[in-house]
Amino acid sequence: MPDAVVIGAGPGGLAAAATLRGRGVDTEVVDRADSVASTWRGHYDRLHLHTVRWLSSLPGYPIPKEFGSWVARDDVVRYLEAYAAHHRIEPSFGTVIERVDRDGDRWRLRSPQGERSARHVVVATGYNNTPFVPDWAGVASFQGELRHAGTYRNATPYVGKDVLVVGAGNTGAEIAIDLVETGAARVRIAIRTPPHIVYRELNGVPNQVLGVLFRYAPSAFFDPVAKLVRKLTFGDLAPYGLPMPDEGLYARIRRDDAIPMLDIGFVELVKAGKIEVVATPVGFGERNVRLADGSVIEPEVVIAATGYRRGLEPLVGHLGVLRPDGRPAVHGAHCHPAAPGLWFTGFTNPMSGMFRELAIDARRIARAVARKDALRR
Repeated sequence: MPDAVVIGAGPGGLAAAATLRGRGVDTEVVDRADSVASTWRGHYDRLHLHTVRWLSSLPGYPIPKEFGSWVARDDVVRYLEAYAAHHRIEPSFGTVIERVDRDGDRWRLRSPQGERSARHVVVATGYNNTPFVPDWAGVASFQGELRHAGTYRNATPYVGKDVLVVGAGNTGAEIAIDLVETGAARVRIAIRTPPHIVYRELNGVPNQVLGVLFRYAPSAFFDPVAKLVRKLTFGDLAPYGLPMPDEGLYARIRRDDAIPMLDIGFVELVKAGKIEVVATPVGFGERNVRLADGSVIEPEVVIAATGYRRGLEPLVGHLGVLRPDGRPAVHGAHCHPAAPGLWFTGFTNPMSGMFRELAIDARRIARAVARKDALRR
């Protein structure tokens, strides 16, 4: 039996396994998919890491320089494949862990593919685990095409079509750009909460660098600075349907991990009228969508960039380790008092970068596990 089982063969799980093994911890990685980086393989074609290459490497193996500053989706997959090979990580694929239970001083992992037992379990099933689509009134009657952004690959099927994108996170914004550039007849984006918007890179400096520098700065200090920078860089976007948010940028990140939109051309297309900002949907008819401001539109296609849920409730919800929003109450080097030896990584989304956070979590988890095992001897 292994000393540790890591659930998930994405970047967080691979990083945790590599650092645990580096500390001499016998570790098995399991994943329900049939390959590493299964979530990344399914992302839309034009996706790049939103964080710069040199701040995104996982422990023990850097991202190759030839992948460029902003690493493309396919190169992220190549990197994670190479990472697993470099660290000799051979996950048990096609293994679905349905529930984790305490069994004496160990954890029992229940699976149709065979139960497992370990002193330590690292849950790395991913921030984007279960697609979420709101239960809009009348949505079942809609006869146009409705799909979640997780199934979107590229805009080729939508050339010449009227498309509504719902959700103004980075995914929604990039899909809207893709639709315009590929030739959709009309592109609208529905926004419920005005997003914070920052340049991905300004004067050669990635915005992520500021995120790292100000990771632990008080919101009261940074938020006014962020507000001023937005005014100076983008001007007043309120006439285009993008008013300045009431809540500060860092205050929002700390409350619900809602990172800002990283602008890679979205604002320019909005100002040019090629992307129209509209109110959020409140209901559907057979051929129309009713919006919160009372207007009615008739898109042929609706793409719901409405996010994901963590999907942890069946796995660990009975252990009392989740917050009301379904995210783990602790992560990294910390275990919940009710669940010693149960670790979580990849369930925060700081502006300093997801891959960077995964690397930090992995090192901290490995140190904490090694420390606890040393005390047992």
